[in-house]
Amino acid sequence: MSRSKFLKFDNLSLHSMMDEDAELIPLMTPEDEEEINKEDVPDTLPILPLRNTVLFPGVVIPITAGRDKSIELIKQANKGNKIIGVVAQINEDVENPTENDIYKTGTVASILKVLKMPDGNTTVIIQGKKRFKIENMIQDEPFMQATTTEIIEDRSDEGEEEFEAIIESVKELATRIIKENPNLPSEATFAIKNIESKPFLINFVSANMNLPVEEKQELLEINNLKERALVTLQKMDAELQRLQLKNDIQSKTRVDMDQQQREYYLHQQLKTIQEELGGVSYDEELDEMRVKAKSKKWNKEVKDTFDKELGRLQRMNPQMAEYSVQRNYLDLLLELPWNEYTTDVFDLKKAQKILDRDHFGLDKVKERIIEHLAVLKLKGDMKSPILCLYGPPGVGKTSLGKSIAEAIGRKYVRMSLGGLRDEAEIRGHRKTYIGAMPGRIIKDLKKVETSNPVYVLDEIDKLASSSHNGDPSSAMLEVLDPEQNATFYDNYLELDYDLSKVLFIATANSLSTIPWALRDRMEIINVSGYTVEEKIEIAKRHLLPKQIKDHGLTKDHIQIDKKGIEKIVVAYTRESGVRGLEKQLAKMVRFAAKSIALEEEYETEITLEIIEKVLGPSHLERDKYENNEVAGVVTGLAWTSVGGDILFIESIISKGKGLTITGNLGKVMKESATIAMEYIKAHAASFGVDQKILDKYKVHIHVPEGATPKDGPSAGITMLTSLVSVFTQRKVKSKLAMTGEITLRGKVLPVGGIKEKILAAKRANIKELILSIDNKQDVEEIKASYLKGLKFTYVKDMKEVIELALTKQKVKDPIQFELGDTKK
Repeated sequence: MSRSKFLKFDNLSLHSMMDEDAELIPLMTPEDEEEINKEDVPDTLPILPLRNTVLFPGVVIPITAGRDKSIELIKQANKGNKIIGVVAQINEDVENPTENDIYKTGTVASILKVLKMPDGNTTVIIQGKKRFKIENMIQDEPFMQATTTEIIEDRSDEGEEEFEAIIESVKELATRIIKENPNLPSEATFAIKNIESKPFLINFVSANMNLPVEEKQELLEINNLKERALVTLQKMDAELQRLQLKNDIQSKTRVDMDQQQREYYLHQQLKTIQEELGGVSYDEELDEMRVKAKSKKWNKEVKDTFDKELGRLQRMNPQMAEYSVQRNYLDLLLELPWNEYTTDVFDLKKAQKILDRDHFGLDKVKERIIEHLAVLKLKGDMKSPILCLYGPPGVGKTSLGKSIAEAIGRKYVRMSLGGLRDEAEIRGHRKTYIGAMPGRIIKDLKKVETSNPVYVLDEIDKLASSSHNGDPSSAMLEVLDPEQNATFYDNYLELDYDLSKVLFIATANSLSTIPWALRDRMEIINVSGYTVEEKIEIAKRHLLPKQIKDHGLTKDHIQIDKKGIEKIVVAYTRESGVRGLEKQLAKMVRFAAKSIALEEEYETEITLEIIEKVLGPSHLERDKYENNEVAGVVTGLAWTSVGGDILFIESIISKGKGLTITGNLGKVMKESATIAMEYIKAHAASFGVDQKILDKYKVHIHVPEGATPKDGPSAGITMLTSLVSVFTQRKVKSKLAMTGEITLRGKVLPVGGIKEKILAAKRANIKELILSIDNKQDVEEIKASYLKGLKFTYVKDMKEVIELALTKQKVKDPIQFELGDTKK
């Protein structure tokens, strides 16, 4: 051969075999096929493993032998009868294959020519003859040799019409593949049409299809010629579809590129026209961005990101949709206050005055802020604390944040978390989405133009839990962790932002709905309710002057003395905070404003009678203590989301058996009633209760205000006292209230919300409180002014409670129990 092109067998394809630089493809004639069929397969064959290809009968391929065993095998076979057995390797990466690394079915091949290449490799041109199967491997060195048996091909369907149709379809598909593939010369079509032998046509196409070795081996092992032709046809159809899809994609891409080039030229013309008309070009806007960037105090990472994204923007067509997205992103980078901080005011006395001016009480919160300022003054730099103010509504938690900001000279920003359900509100959206924007935290910092504001996270207890939009409460973990928020990651910004200098102040009405992990990251400060005296001072100093100013009046137009304010607090509000009080004061101020507008005469000094006339009769007297003339009625103390409250436990007995509990009570409260009843039954004698009463009378326990749900264990001792009172018909001590959980052993356990309950007791004119001995430390933490006028008695078990709570005196008109032989 004057000129040859030898193929590596990891790149065999129809294109390779039909390349215009290759020699003419050797086509098998029917005579050649008949001659091959007459040849016998030797009983023993040297085995040559091939990588990345499968040899089919009749097909001629060049191979390059580089392994020592392969070179030795070809050398000896070429000296002999030139017949070898060719099999495919299962794993092409195996360098020295053994019997287990090769397929058992292969093709007998004849060596047509051997060429020694300059690089030392041996190139061999071989032609497949017949298929064989390896029976036993008889040697491994110097090359593999095995006993073999011929595989007789099943050609029983060769004359059928269906087989003929399959062959025609194979030729037709091969022609279409050559047409669709731009890498194949059109002359290959003539080669396909000139193949007369049907088995060779199937083998030739199978050998040259772009298939993995495993799939080609499957084709070789199919014994029935018709079945092999059908599977080959299916593979060809799949390859044709891939080619057509590829060509479609390339065509569309070419059209898109042409359109983009057209738009680019039009844009360049438009840009020139704009400059001629005196408009601002896009290049000038980019230059403005570069000038702004020089004044920013960002680190190397942010600077590199900005330069990279600005370069992308410069390369974009301004008419593209992505241009505005990229422009908005760069604007955000420029407008964020990177490493820009306001200077803190370290005048601690002035800060204390501002806090005292705006808020009455709240000593713990004020003390913590002053402590933080003191440390900042001494150290110069520290991470800001993350405070959580929790307490009932209306006590000034939210407004306190604004006062703190003014006291320390920082800017103020507030975000309401109530009902927030989307995690993206905190972390932002990825900017790949249409309409993407940064999270609220990054947007708020951009708005206040500083990286160390006082940031109030309002109503954090009402933050929604996990939903299909993510888990906002989990997203807040990074924000409120001093160890993590120095590298806060916003999905839109895609850069770390330092939040460690931000003074976060969260507010909550209840800690029970805040996830434990989130609560653990915050410094909890209890902001409890106000006493009547404190509310009077708050109204006099803050609320009334504010309402007078808001309604366009002066202090000469309306004056309310302390007694009037006290009347409004006691008779018209029932809360721990002062929101309701402010509304009632606003109503009084509107009364004065209306009289002035109508030019009516009115008393500027508001009396109690005028208050009743304007506000109407009081509807809150139910908060007062009731008398002790009825057995089984005991005053308890409860904690609610709006502060403390008193509640009455009522018990009555009637003939029958069992225990009935009403009043919209929760599971825990019902369990407390059951425990109290069982404890009395077990210790009836020690309480002076006749066992026959317990056997013959049923008990009904009721807690008034049935429309209000009630739950919790703190009414345990109140229920037990009520039951003992009704069973013995003894009076309950006057102006007494109690709270505590009970056990079946009769122990009294501590409960929470003590300060709120004490304030509720004072509002109800209670004089004595019974608490668990373990609640004594809670009482000692409360200011002495809150405890004035109250007597506290601490108990360990229920027997002490009964001795303290019940008098020896019977109630008026006690129940006469009918016990048969005994009367009481």
